[in-house]
Order: sequence, then structure tokens, then C-alpha cells
Amino acid sequence: MGLTTMIRTFDFNKLPIVDIVNEILYDAAKRRASDIHFDPREKFTMIRIRVDGLLQDYAEVPSDVEKNLITRIKIIGGMNITESRLPQDGSIKIKIRDINLDLRVSSLPTSLGEKVVIRILDYSRSMSGLESLDLSEENYKKVLEMMQIPNGIILVTGATGSGKSTTVYSILQRLNQPDTNIITVEDPVEMEIEGVNQVQVNSEIGLTFASALRSILRQDPNIIMIGEIRDTETAQIAVRASITGHLVLSTIHTNNSLNTIERLTDMGVEKYLLASSLEGIISQKLARRLCPKCKKERKANDYEKELIKKALGKDIDQIWTAVGCDDCQNGYTGRIAIHEVLRVTQDIRDAISDGMPKDELRKLVYSRTQTLLQDGLEKALSGETTIEEILKLIELDVDDVKEEGELSLKDSMEESKISKENEKVAEIENLKEQVIESEEKKEMTPPLSNISNESSISAEPLF
Repeated sequence: MGLTTMIRTFDFNKLPIVDIVNEILYDAAKRRASDIHFDPREKFTMIRIRVDGLLQDYAEVPSDVEKNLITRIKIIGGMNITESRLPQDGSIKIKIRDINLDLRVSSLPTSLGEKVVIRILDYSRSMSGLESLDLSEENYKKVLEMMQIPNGIILVTGATGSGKSTTVYSILQRLNQPDTNIITVEDPVEMEIEGVNQVQVNSEIGLTFASALRSILRQDPNIIMIGEIRDTETAQIAVRASITGHLVLSTIHTNNSLNTIERLTDMGVEKYLLASSLEGIISQKLARRLCPKCKKERKANDYEKELIKKALGKDIDQIWTAVGCDDCQNGYTGRIAIHEVLRVTQDIRDAISDGMPKDELRKLVYSRTQTLLQDGLEKALSGETTIEEILKLIELDVDDVKEEGELSLKDSMEESKISKENEKVAEIENLKEQVIESEEKKEMTPPLSNISNESSISAEPLF
């Protein structure tokens, strides 16, 4: 067994496997976990949960019951319990006590056994609308402008698990009106929306994104949502659909606006078609949110001052830092989205169509768009997250901040570490000074009754 302290322990000899699985699902959801991992090890299976983007050891499963546990998960996930040599996908919709859970299950054969990951889907933000997505006032206005256009493509970009689906569903909720025909093609359908026609991709029978899109175009849609642009054919059909009078929403795995434009042209989308169809790009990442109960301000180091000055043009003396308390995880609780919202204007269209070089296009795009770094740093200054969190997510040279100062992530982490260490040293030195001052006062004016006391400070006679 592992030496790390587990969050939970279960008596697998007394409790039924059904109850243990239910308790794991319920407890993980209560702890705001986004994923549950069942990792096969040589002598046991390790259960880990991902909270606020970080994996934590949760519990250990003895080897003699691990197969029963995985089988139970496969049964409720609608998966083939006799197949352990091939990857499988499943889904679970279950109510445990007071929580309705919507889960996605994935199994993968490894050399030590089957690894299972359960994704816990939480659509509370999507249901709450665009206002709950942590968009800055400027970015929120840009997104509302994009939604007003009758035709074109709006793309939401980011890595896996960065909240793209939440943003897309929030936009769909706003666009879902009685006079609008909305059709989606997804893999899988993650959240059912009343009044929206949702198509589940099934590649085994030939129902792919591309084939579904061809049929959707004959269904008189106003708005089409494509779960993800994965290949050239889907990208080309999506672009042509937007040109023929449809508003198209989709997601794509890229880091920022500039990379998205490059990716689509690399996929074979003609530049003149992309230029005329692209209306906006929403890029996003998730950073851990500072705990409001224990966060505190500290003095900014030289590196942080220089970074904020270059990125935001602001002079600062104090920044927020994580502390940690009983209500949070090492000073953080939950996550906050940081965004880069590009509204495509006519000069950007002309630049894409003319094949403008990347460096020039970068200057044009970011001359009017707040970068992910800038949005993140603004949120760090307002006490919603920390500079360290933002710098873990974003490479500084990507955002064109690296200049003569050679601001790098390594330097940043080192500076932050030194700053915290200096802060602790300063506190200790201050405490020492207070003790010394107190002792000096006692020495200078000792009470007569204590002169001969053994605890008093001995001194040589002056004469």
C-alpha cells in the first residue's frame, strides 16, 4: 500500500461494492471534483480525484476487490463487462441521496489492468448564463455583439477541460428563442436543452460530424452548433454553412486567437472563405480561484512589478497571495476562467485574406484584443487569483510581452519563491528584534528583587 495519507478509507470486507461505489461518486461530487481516476497499481488500485485542476490521492482499493469495483462501474455505465482488452466509453445518470449526477466513463487497458476515469459533468454555470462565466466587462460586450450577427462562425478554443462546453452551452441558452431553429451535432450530447435539436455522432454506423452536417443544412436551421472541429472536412463544411446564411458555433483545440486562424488555414480552409466567415474567437483557460476567507496581500517583488508594468501599464506595490484555511485547498477554492475574445474586424479579414505574415498579423490582432495574460493579470490584481497561477497557464512570449527583460516562467516562479521566503525571514527577524528589545528593557531596569535571581542575565561588575 502507498505511504501517502488517504482522504477516505473503506471497509471493503463489510460494505457492499454497490454502496462503496455510490459513496465514492457522492463524496467526490460534494468535494467539487471534476474527475475520479481508478489507477491500477502492482498491489492495489489507487483512487484519485481532481479538485480545482489538481489530482489528489483519495483511497486505496485492495487487489482482491478491484475487479468487482471496476465491474460495478461498467454495469451502471452501460459498458461491456466481459471486454477488458479494448478501450470503452459509457455514461451514467444517477441520483444519489440529494444529488443528480451526470457522468462520463472511460476505460483503458494498461499493463497492470483497466484504468477507469469518470468525468463529473457540472452544468450549473451553463444554466446560470453568460453572466456567471467570469468574463470582463469588455469581453462580455464583445460576446454579446457576436451573438447578434445573423451568420458567420464563432469559435470557442482551449485545452481539454478548460470549460469550452460550458461557454458554448451558455451561448446556446441565450440564443434559444421560439422563432429560432437550433440544431447541434455532438460527440457526446453533454447537456440536453429544451427546444434544441441535438444529434449524437455515431461513427460506427457512418454518422460523423461531416455527414450529419450535410443533412442538417437541409433541415432549415438558423443556428448550428458543432461539438468540435476535428478534421478538414468538418472545418470546410462549417465555413461554407456560415457563408450560406447560418450562425455556426463550434470548439477547437488551440491556445489563442492567432493559433486558431493558423490551425484552420492548415486544415485546408481557403483563406478568402475563412476571412469572410469568421466573426469571433473566444479563447479560455481555467486558473484556481483564491479563497476569499484567507487570501492576503503581500509586497510585490521586482519581477512582478516589471511584468505588470509591461503587460498592463500599471505600477503596483502589493499583490494577493494564497494562505490556506479549513475551507479551502492550500489557499484556493474553485476555479476562475480567463479569456481572450477576438472580434474579427474588416482589417483583420483583409489581413487573413491577403495572407499577412504571422508577426504582422499578431500585432494587428493584439492591438485591439486583451490577451489571456492581460485578462489573467487583471484578475490577479483584483484578488480573484494569483500571478503564480496565471504564469503556470500562459507562456509569456506567446502574448508578446517578452522584451529586453526576458520575462520567463522559471524566473517568475523563482522570484515568487524568493519573495515568500524573504517575507517569512522578515517576520522572523521582526519577532527577534521585538524579543531583544524586550530583554534589553528588562536588563536596563531590573527589579531589585530579581538582581540575585538565577534567571537574570549575569554581567561583569563595572568597577
